[in-house]
Amino acid sequence: MVSTGWRLIAAIALSLLLAIPLLTLVSSMVMAADLMRRPRGGGLAAFACALGLAAWANTAAAQESVSFRSLDNETTLTAYLDRPATEEARPAIVMMHGCSGLLDRNGRILPIYHAWARMLVAKGYVVLVVDSAKSRGFGQSCTAGLPRRTMLRDRPKDAYAALQYLQAQRFVRADRIALMGWSQGGATVLLTINEKSIGRPQPLAQDFNSAIAFYPGSCSETFQTRPYTQVEPGRWTTQTPLLVLFGEADVWTPFAPCEAFVNAAKARGNPLELKSYPRAVHAFDAPNADRRELPAYRNGDGPIPLIGTDDEARADALLRVLAFLERHFAQ
Repeated sequence: MVSTGWRLIAAIALSLLLAIPLLTLVSSMVMAADLMRRPRGGGLAAFACALGLAAWANTAAAQESVSFRSLDNETTLTAYLDRPATEEARPAIVMMHGCSGLLDRNGRILPIYHAWARMLVAKGYVVLVVDSAKSRGFGQSCTAGLPRRTMLRDRPKDAYAALQYLQAQRFVRADRIALMGWSQGGATVLLTINEKSIGRPQPLAQDFNSAIAFYPGSCSETFQTRPYTQVEPGRWTTQTPLLVLFGEADVWTPFAPCEAFVNAAKARGNPLELKSYPRAVHAFDAPNADRRELPAYRNGDGPIPLIGTDDEARADALLRVLAFLERHFAQ
């Protein structure tokens, strides 16, 4: 009963944050009532998704596939552009997918990224979802090999290419663009925004306004410094405000090394925030995903990756991300 009441309060708060009109709110409640009859459709996960989808349907232009050159000077990137149906310049978010790729077997954007994009557009933001994997002819890049090495090396260059693409659009505020990534995409965030980023072009008039990383890979002092990057040990720094969200029960990208890394960076004065969720595992913010193991992505004799939705963690993350973006876009 406590959990149900907490989710209802969070859902109401989310509707206020999104400023959804009455008729849209009513239609979203009808959608949510249907979703809550399903096994994993209850609580905020269903209600928030319904709110976002209903609001998006009334306010967004059609999704558009766009292409532009990565700053690796080799790859033509495909990306998916969603935005409000207005020519008014808006803040924007670049989204970077995890190592499983962006699309499912049917060529559709995976639910986790689809849901976030729709929610952000409903809030009034422009969203650009970059497909770093298929653009290079890769499938998954979770296991050791050339695809994973290439992605970790070159995706910061994809992120900055996406930034420059958005800055050239009349409907985007060039100084209000955030970077958002999941797992390997979260690792890309860390590699992109540090002061010795291998992806940052020079000169660059305006960098990312802020950044968000969900359960980022390579989030440790070891992997964020030499010999893996150009950063000296204990010297990782950034001027970009960063929010890191992590499940403490994550066995795929372990929490403890990331917590130590973030806390040390904060102690040096970097603008970092960390929010963790004690019972959450990898992909806790995916909509309606049953917990399941991914033995095909196991590395060596390490733990078998476990993914799945955590409704309360997802609810908090939805509100926390919107509040973080609103705060930094307002500055």
